[in-house]
Amino acid sequence: MGGWASLLIEEIIRSGSIRGVDVLRLRGAVHADGIISADQAELLFQLNEACPTQHPAWADLFIDMLTDYLVDQAEPEGYLTSDDAKRLIARVTSGGRSPGKLEFDLIVNVLDHSRWSPVSLCRFALEQVRQAVTDGEGAVRTGQEPIRGTIREPEVELVRRILYAFGGDGSVAVTRAEAEILFDINDAIADPAENAAWADLFVKAITNVVMAASGRAVPTREEALRRDNRLIERGELSPSAVLSAMVRSSLDAVWGAYQEQSPEERALARLEHQRIEIITGEAISEAEAGWLCERIGRGGRVTANEAALIAYLKMESPEMHPDLQAAVDRLAEAA
Repeated sequence: MGGWASLLIEEIIRSGSIRGVDVLRLRGAVHADGIISADQAELLFQLNEACPTQHPAWADLFIDMLTDYLVDQAEPEGYLTSDDAKRLIARVTSGGRSPGKLEFDLIVNVLDHSRWSPVSLCRFALEQVRQAVTDGEGAVRTGQEPIRGTIREPEVELVRRILYAFGGDGSVAVTRAEAEILFDINDAIADPAENAAWADLFVKAITNVVMAASGRAVPTREEALRRDNRLIERGELSPSAVLSAMVRSSLDAVWGAYQEQSPEERALARLEHQRIEIITGEAISEAEAGWLCERIGRGGRVTANEAALIAYLKMESPEMHPDLQAAVDRLAEAA
């Protein structure tokens, strides 16, 4: 994107409006040389902030240009480093503000398109969903009625998309940073039986954490967290009965994927984590058994989804870490 395109951006900023013709001219400038500099990327952010009136085509251009700049033009190509993530987060939260919807969509797209990215960026994206659930507002709910304590169907799929993106193609267990946000979202939902899709995703994700902390091999996230399209209808059953039946139906489909690891497999899994950490420049904090024991049923309150998960683990009696086994037994007796 040559120097004249930077002048074009400045001209549009002065007008305060992004027209369809402006989008076409900017796209043509990108195709001319295919290169976006750091200064021009900053101008795109400024353009988005300065022009409240935007042609519908602007969103795709903004996301495509900046994703290309952040993922494909930066080194190492195809990856996002910790420093890249820090700069991106700092940019969309400059002045202490929350990111706008288009900036949030950019972050999710960057996660989608990078081969590996630091877990801090994944956590930041998940935190925006948590804000939507706890406060009823934020980038995820721009233009929607602010209702607290609910998670909507598109938001569940958004969480799944973010978790898929960070997992990449490998069998990477859900990390502690991700699990912390999932627990917080679950705690904030007023009626866990209201959205069966969330219960399905939550219990599968936490099962993934429990099994990884117990030394089991984990499947790819697509296999471990895929949506169960046979979610049962409520009918005349109580919410707790619905959740328990759903958890059994949903987890039975993936339970066999959590196999005992050989020493060689454990070593390969550690090497894969180390490879990601070297590339992204950020450590991955795995969820340990001690932390899980404290987090499930924290404060003496076991949520309905946690209770359904505990009942399933108790029924199946998998080989778990001794501390986790003791916690499951204790919580099952108290339920």
